Amino acid sequence: MTQPDSDSSPRTGAQAVIADALARRTGAAATPTPPVDPARRPDVLFRVRREPNQPVSAWWMIGAFLFVSVGAVLLLNFVPGGH
Repeated sequence: MTQPDSDSSPRTGAQAVIADALARRTGAAATPTPPVDPARRPDVLFRVRREPNQPVSAWWMIGAFLFVSVGAVLLLNFVPGGH
């Protein structure tokens, strides 16, 4: 396997295996891909970058509880046989 350049981040796990397989198949060194910041991915809607060990606001848990509770009551209204 080829050694990564000094300015690129080292590849680990599946990335290293795929890069090695591509390098052997093509006979050339695989081009390093820039690191992907998980907080900037376009398929992530509500991910927020926080400092390490920063707790989530308690209001999110209160809102989630209320949302699920109201949803359950609304769905139970469709169950036949209630008074």
